[in-house]
Amino acid sequence: MARRVSRARLLGRENECKALDDLVAGARAGRSGVLVLRGEPGIGKTELLRHLLGRATGCRIIRATGVQSEMELSYAGLHQLCAPLLTGLDQLPEPQRDALGTSFGLRAGAAPDRFLVGLATLSLIADAGGDQPLVCIVDDAQWLDKASALTLEFVARRLLAESVVLVFAVREPSTGHTLGSLPELSLTGLTERDSRTLLDSVVTGPLDERVRDRIVAESRGNPLALLELPRGLTAAEMAGGFERPDAWPLSSQIEQGFLRRVQALPSEPRRLLFIAAAEPLGDVTLLRRAAGHLGIDADTAVSHAGAADLITLGTRVRFRHPLVRSAAYRAADPNERRQVHKALADATDGRLDPDRRAWHLAEAASGPDETVAAELERSAGRAHARGGIAEAAAFLQRATALTQDPALRAQRAVDAAQAKLHAGAFEPAATLLATAAAGPLDELGRARIEVLRAGIAFAQNRGGEAPQLLLAAAHRFGRLGDVALARGTYLDAIEAAIFAGRLARGPGLLEVGEAARKAPPAPQPQVSDVVLDALTVRLTDGYPASAAMMERALEALCDERLPVQEQLRRLWFASFIASDLWDDEHWQAAATRHVTVTRAAGALSALPDALDSRVFVHLIAGELTAAESLIEETAAVCAATGNSSTPRLGPLGLAVWRGREGEARTLIDAVLVEAVPRGQGSIVTVTRWYEAVLCNGLGQYAQALAAAREVAAEQREFTWPRWSLVELIEAAVRSGSPESAADALERLSEATRASGTEWALGVEARSRALLSEGDSAERLYREAIERLARTRVRMELARVHLLYGEWLRRENRRVDARAQLDVAHEMFSRFGAEAFAERARGELQATGAKVRNHTVATPTALTPQEAQIARLAGKGLTNPEIGAQLFLSRHTVEWHLRKVFSKLSISSRREISAIQFDDEATSA
Repeated sequence: MARRVSRARLLGRENECKALDDLVAGARAGRSGVLVLRGEPGIGKTELLRHLLGRATGCRIIRATGVQSEMELSYAGLHQLCAPLLTGLDQLPEPQRDALGTSFGLRAGAAPDRFLVGLATLSLIADAGGDQPLVCIVDDAQWLDKASALTLEFVARRLLAESVVLVFAVREPSTGHTLGSLPELSLTGLTERDSRTLLDSVVTGPLDERVRDRIVAESRGNPLALLELPRGLTAAEMAGGFERPDAWPLSSQIEQGFLRRVQALPSEPRRLLFIAAAEPLGDVTLLRRAAGHLGIDADTAVSHAGAADLITLGTRVRFRHPLVRSAAYRAADPNERRQVHKALADATDGRLDPDRRAWHLAEAASGPDETVAAELERSAGRAHARGGIAEAAAFLQRATALTQDPALRAQRAVDAAQAKLHAGAFEPAATLLATAAAGPLDELGRARIEVLRAGIAFAQNRGGEAPQLLLAAAHRFGRLGDVALARGTYLDAIEAAIFAGRLARGPGLLEVGEAARKAPPAPQPQVSDVVLDALTVRLTDGYPASAAMMERALEALCDERLPVQEQLRRLWFASFIASDLWDDEHWQAAATRHVTVTRAAGALSALPDALDSRVFVHLIAGELTAAESLIEETAAVCAATGNSSTPRLGPLGLAVWRGREGEARTLIDAVLVEAVPRGQGSIVTVTRWYEAVLCNGLGQYAQALAAAREVAAEQREFTWPRWSLVELIEAAVRSGSPESAADALERLSEATRASGTEWALGVEARSRALLSEGDSAERLYREAIERLARTRVRMELARVHLLYGEWLRRENRRVDARAQLDVAHEMFSRFGAEAFAERARGELQATGAKVRNHTVATPTALTPQEAQIARLAGKGLTNPEIGAQLFLSRHTVEWHLRKVFSKLSISSRREISAIQFDDEATSA
């Protein structure tokens, strides 16, 4: 008699069970735990989840299961998981409450930013774990809709000091990178010994040793295979060893076994399984109604012995294994599937759930059906209203397929492509555009296609293809007489050309500027029109000719009375123009405003770009600790959003200004490897400028000169070519190339005089001093110090003190040199600019001075995140408000503050405000 295995333990899974037990123990002790179980079908993921449930006594449990047919429906999986927690929705801050309520269809509203939804979900789950430990289980996570998967991945990365366990089960191989950044446990097959033990526990008759060996070998230790493969063998095959060759892969073998069992059922039980497989919610009442429409008694059908082993009807419909669902749906032929979906549509209340009814009607259609297509279009509108962009895209795509009229089909294809683009589904969007292009579109439709193609190209890599496509679309809009659309698209083309820069594949900055300058004039100019006109002059007539217009555009962009949507769309231009004009005050204001507006509007997917600009402001101000905090926040947002279309330059800038050569050069190489193939010329330009700064700081002047020359050659690009002239002059003078420095100074002076700001004139005076002698040089150094002292660019001020001190030492004025070099050394040391500080130290020692040690005046015991939380707490923000800004739960904020109190030896939030931090990283 074969020995049976107790279901109270999982054979061969002791380590995996212990890992899950530890997660539960941690939650009971107030620590969060996250784990992704990965493995092929049947490897034991679901059984391990059952083990986890058994250990979670006294914990609150919520669960969800990914459903393949619902992968296009935004937030379907998240809604399933969070539905039991929605009683706590009203306790969330209003922006979070509205975002989550809109995404779940509980209220109408504009599409919420998906990471505001993520923050709301984090708050909801963290708060639910405050009363008792919370265990969240997601099975078949590979079939979660994209919005739910990204949201839960965001939540999982932000859990820390909450009594929450979040465990996912993912079938491998899975498409994409589902939950790829989270802790995981890959399940492998059982050992041969355990495989034999498990097999013997389910075989009741004689089993030939050769058949046993074959089953063990074919199963490769897969527990479900060991349990199911013998069911497909006759008694003769088990006893006599008559082998049956099988060419299917293992997962197909298991599913094939279930498929044979479904096909062997009588008609009514089999059709009941078809209905259950097509209805993803597990709604028993709906299943019974649909079965009734097909003349099936659900209770009688499910009581059949063969069906009862595959499906149960309790409070929900549950299949024995997810593979049973897929096998059952596969077992139905196309006609049967249409009948089942028609029955489900008839059983669904169109007033309560019109969208799911429309989806089933679409699946029931055997050909084009305008009535159903129109209903899907209305469903797409409702999905847009609740923020379900991917869901709307799915409805529109299906509506397109069901539309017979060629013109209407093309129009719907364009709408579907636009929705797919906004949902980040670039390949399906491109396919839909091809469908649209084959139809009889008018000129406006053709222009929309070109804009969308450009949008796809720009969103995928911000590379060099987009400008040409946008110019073509803008030209069409102009011919059609739509002036606003034409001018707006020309401005988008300039934006794309700025990113492409030197690597544009097609029209470059000059060509785009010349084309945009021919745009029809705006009858009633708006802010975007002022910006467009200034940028076209800047690109075609050059920097000096455009300076006054650029200043007016900057003033218009910084007007806080602008509508929020306009600010969200155009504020990045303000930071960009301010940097080009050497206007540090407007840059500070614009970058701060951009972050503030983006956060307040919940447009968190746009936050990395806003934060990047703010990081630049901090770096040139010498506020490296503050910059580091924002870089950490940017990385967290990018990781959560999967935003990798543009290399982030903050880490490189921080490494350069700190003078950490090895780290900086590694980052330079990494950025260029990523940016060059994508055609991101502006990224290459900024990176080479950073290389010049790094080398000047390290005293590697020949290398600095080469990098600066490369950047300065791109004079039509914005900001960095003129900034590079400053680096070029210093490097050329120090490496014995005064003629190169003189030429660069002439070009620099043309731009700085047109700008006229203290920053611009200060760096010009510093650069001119490097090429001067005697009283003229000293006067220019003092002028540079006086001008730059009135700006926020403290890093440039420190560099003038360093250069002036170096000049004084070479003039044998050691006492005067020591005074300037000591200021430079103190400033660089306080900033954390190690290479420049070391350069100042060497010069000081050459004067015979004893160099004092200077330290950064911030609480260095704190991590960047702890310092950021401490700053916000010192400004009077509550823990929920801090959490909302930094994407943390209030429990995690409390945990960090306890560490801050301990490290700083304080006992109250009031004491934090008296602590001197580096300049505010969070003043936005």
